Amino acid sequence: MAVSLGKGGNVSLSKSASTPLREITVGLGWDERVTDGAEFDLDAVAFVCNASGKVRNDSDFIFYNNLVGKNLNNQAFITHMGDNLTGGGDGDDEQLVINLPEVPEEVVKIMICVTIHEAAMRGQNFGMVGNAFVRVVDNNNGQEIARYDLSEDMSTETAMTFAEVYRNRGDWKFRAIGQGFGGGLAPLARSYDVSVHL
Repeated sequence: MAVSLGKGGNVSLSKSASTPLREITVGLGWDERVTDGAEFDLDAVAFVCNASGKVRNDSDFIFYNNLVGKNLNNQAFITHMGDNLTGGGDGDDEQLVINLPEVPEEVVKIMICVTIHEAAMRGQNFGMVGNAFVRVVDNNNGQEIARYDLSEDMSTETAMTFAEVYRNRGDWKFRAIGQGFGGGLAPLARSYDVSVHL
């Protein structure tokens, strides 16, 4: 039975899984806007952070132009499964797969964020997006471990931090955040010390 979280809530993924936890999928979903025909292109991004809460280098910024994060053994520990341009269809719209045993030791948390592509040009914000959610699935058995449905009105925000996957005393945990961020992808990336020009 999946744990349903409210804003700020957290859960131990390791203790909630029915089998030893190795690989998880963080699925993000939303409903497309249907009022004026302008498609919404929401993009899932992840920031792989050390103890300072910042990326170690620009390769720790996982998004549609950098789909895989690898450790020193050249093993993928996080993989972005691709860009959904419309939010159409049921279930997850975009997914991030995290191989927990391969996550480098100095990585303390992985921030899960979503931005609206070309939001300013299209006059779009998260107040126009419906039924947004983030969930964690145990890839060993396909069971949903935790879920957070975003209910707040983010009528001016063009980027959001949905959640984080983080270490706590050797355990992996998941926290629902639901925090808006103004300015879109570039300012969000810079807030984590990413120097990539977007």
